[in-house]
Amino acid sequence: MAHEVETMFSVREIPWHKLGKVLKDNPSVKEAIKFAGLDWNVEKIPLFTEEGEEIDTHVATRRIKDSRILGVVGCNYEVLQNNEAFEFFQPFIDAREAVLETAGSLMMGKRVWILAQILRDPMVITGDDIVRKYILLSNSHDGSQAVRVGFTPIRVVCNNTLSMAISNAESRLLRVKHSAQVKANLEEIREIMNLANQQFEATAEKYRYLASRDISSEDLEKYVNVIFQVPEDKNKEATRSPRQDKIIFLFENGRGNKEISKSWWTAYNAVTEYLQHEKGNEAERRLNNMWFGESKRINDRALDTALAMAGK
Repeated sequence: MAHEVETMFSVREIPWHKLGKVLKDNPSVKEAIKFAGLDWNVEKIPLFTEEGEEIDTHVATRRIKDSRILGVVGCNYEVLQNNEAFEFFQPFIDAREAVLETAGSLMMGKRVWILAQILRDPMVITGDDIVRKYILLSNSHDGSQAVRVGFTPIRVVCNNTLSMAISNAESRLLRVKHSAQVKANLEEIREIMNLANQQFEATAEKYRYLASRDISSEDLEKYVNVIFQVPEDKNKEATRSPRQDKIIFLFENGRGNKEISKSWWTAYNAVTEYLQHEKGNEAERRLNNMWFGESKRINDRALDTALAMAGK
């Protein structure tokens, strides 16, 4: 089976599923494109019926270097090349506000991503438990998603992606349609990014609140059932599921949890560790799933649920 991670680089850390290059230092934009294996372009080509008639409503996207067909999109779709996506980060790097930390290609070029660390003070949650601030940009070449740019907290002790805890629309991933205005829209996003630090600090307050609230073993089991949407009749069964057992183990012994007081914060982080290191049998799928798929939705629900249940 082909890996979902096609190519990638990571700075100082072994990349997901032990694929890709490990760099000693943060790269420039030009270097990042090369090391991530993203130094290729995409073109649009016409589609034809079996009878040879050109289809006027859709076109195909094709990677030029190997002629791989990436997707079928509408005629108004505008390609955002990888180098253009990377250019979004150039002002942050020039101003020493951010550094590129990882980037790569998923599903044979259908989706690409770039993750940059914001060079602001990290969020201290409790003791030595800190969370760093990142910007994640992703783009699809198959028409499956718009260009997305958003703020992403990552817990340092375990390198796990967390959810933002701000309810207003500006905290969510920003989506830009593939239209003729896509590059101009990315310029506008730069202005919104000035709010990043404020939003991260508001999220940190929510994390600290969770760390201040004790949790009982009964509430922990109920929490797991709620976020994974286990039916109530299943909740009453005496035997816990393997998933419950794993999350309860991570609550006590997970990365960063063993050293701190048990709370709703450790409960939430037990779930994030399960999603990113334990869920499913295919490690190469977890990155895509955690940032863009079902695990992303569960992660968001886990934080919202923890905040709601901790307040009761």
